[in-house]
Amino acid sequence: MMKITLITLGKLKESYWKAAEKEYLKRLSIYAKLEIIELKEIPFSHISQTDAVRKKEAEQLQKHIPKNATVIALHEQGKTHTSKAFADFLEGQTTHGEHIVFVLGGPLGLDRNFLNTTTHQLSLSSLTFPHQMVRTILLEQLYRAHTIISGKQYHY
Repeated sequence: MMKITLITLGKLKESYWKAAEKEYLKRLSIYAKLEIIELKEIPFSHISQTDAVRKKEAEQLQKHIPKNATVIALHEQGKTHTSKAFADFLEGQTTHGEHIVFVLGGPLGLDRNFLNTTTHQLSLSSLTFPHQMVRTILLEQLYRAHTIISGKQYHY
């Protein structure tokens, strides 16, 4: 069984995102042991604080990343995959039972130095989505990938 952790800055607020997350966590439970770690976003009042906020958030994130994990940062300039290629990528990352950690930054994105420490960077789209939506999209794609890997009828 695959071990996946999602570390995210910020909590789900709206009930419909919570319901969607609950549904995908239920679906994923037969394929993976999935943990979500929600960290508090660093407040800011002006865009000029971007670098300082990103650095503080990176320090927070780093404390929660297990040793020897494959760390995949969600980032706008990361690699894009088709759903099938993403399934193949995931399967390749876990052939020896590796722990996969996905990192989702706050509204200002992730610190450049932090990104340089990650194993991979992934983009779900060239479009920009709210972070709460990205969580749901990632969970759905993880579920889709697992159904592809196991030959289930979900992805056509």
